[in-house]
Amino acid sequence: MNETPLNLQWFEDLKPELTAYCYRMLGAIDDADDAVQETYIRVWQGWERFRQESSFKTWVYRIATNCCLDKLRRAKRRVLPVDFTDPALTIVEPRETLPDAAWIWPTPGFAQHPEEALLHRDTLRLCFIALLQTLPARQRAVLILKDVFEWPSQRIADTLGMTPQAVNSALQRARGTMRRAQLRADEYIRMEEEPDPELLNRYVEAFERFDIAAMVALFLEEGSMSMPPFTMWVRGREDLARFFTLTRWHCEGSRMLPVTINGGYPALAQYAPDRDGDSLVPWGIHVLETRDGAIVHVTNFINRKLFSRFGLPERIER
Repeated sequence: MNETPLNLQWFEDLKPELTAYCYRMLGAIDDADDAVQETYIRVWQGWERFRQESSFKTWVYRIATNCCLDKLRRAKRRVLPVDFTDPALTIVEPRETLPDAAWIWPTPGFAQHPEEALLHRDTLRLCFIALLQTLPARQRAVLILKDVFEWPSQRIADTLGMTPQAVNSALQRARGTMRRAQLRADEYIRMEEEPDPELLNRYVEAFERFDIAAMVALFLEEGSMSMPPFTMWVRGREDLARFFTLTRWHCEGSRMLPVTINGGYPALAQYAPDRDGDSLVPWGIHVLETRDGAIVHVTNFINRKLFSRFGLPERIER
């Protein structure tokens, strides 16, 4: 029996990186938070049985991984809309949606050390999260612990109950699957690290004026937009112009606030007019992928719950 009292601060110190790990595993911050909370409960309940044959951190990650694996056994793979359907052939107002559990969602920061957060920033990009979801769950854990957290194979083996040889084999298979993945979202990895601030400003100005010609001109010819939880997405300047025209009634008069997602990536929070027209209320988080000073794709995450998660106001007065 372990007679050393559990120091809760040990767990609190691990919580930011543990949440980042669970987010990469699960693709949504709500699920990651649930997994971390369940981990805390299991750590508390199992402390007396912890024999200290491994480090406290290794033991906690073993529990967290099992929590994630339990969730993934009961869930379908999360995706981005561009990897779920083809672009719309007929431009209409979007209607068909899928539950929140179907989609990858952005996350705020994890309060990591600034240098560490910068080092691992690319592995929090939405396109990378989408790629991770293509892996079998245990391979996903191996790849994250090895290629993101840079753990040695022996430590990963101790965490996952595998041999080092099995870890290395799983890692090779995971890397091969990532290389072969045919995801549209995979193309965004080769985009610019983040949008140019001037381009973001032009997008905000055009959107707040709802100048359709100006907005469409910011996109590449084959630029596109998606709007989870809607399955529909739109590609090409002509179709984008048609789509913006159809949705003018809802979006005209909107305002944008800057926000950062997934390790510091710049994004925009859209507030749309409410039904009474007296104020502006949360609508979506716009994430721009760019190349050569133009927009390749905008993902507008339409989910009001994200706004409180990001510490954004509940409404804006007009």
